[in-house]
Amino acid sequence: MRFLLITLLMFISLQAKEKSYQDEIDHLLAYVEHTKCSYIRNGDAHDGPDARSHIKRKYDYFYDDIESTEDFIKFSATKSTMSGDKYYIACPNEPKVQSSQWLLDELHRYRKTHKSNKGK
Repeated sequence: MRFLLITLLMFISLQAKEKSYQDEIDHLLAYVEHTKCSYIRNGDAHDGPDARSHIKRKYDYFYDDIESTEDFIKFSATKSTMSGDKYYIACPNEPKVQSSQWLLDELHRYRKTHKSNKGK
């Protein structure tokens, strides 16, 4: 009985931990999907829906290794697993940036807004 209780508590804890960053990951996936910027992978530009699909496939593949939103960005949206080439974002009238920085900037904006809206 004790083993069952401990197992149940661990499962609940893991679910709570996942929920703590799943909203952020869902937000970043939507952010990528709806961007007007180009997602550059291995020298080719991709639109938002295509970029989201690619990142989601990598997220599903690396799911067991991801313990935070930052891990999601690192494993799923930063560089090619095959070539090691970094991904970039090219937005109209802005300099090209690494996708990791672009996503981290949005994550910080999301957290700031989300945190300030929690208390309301």
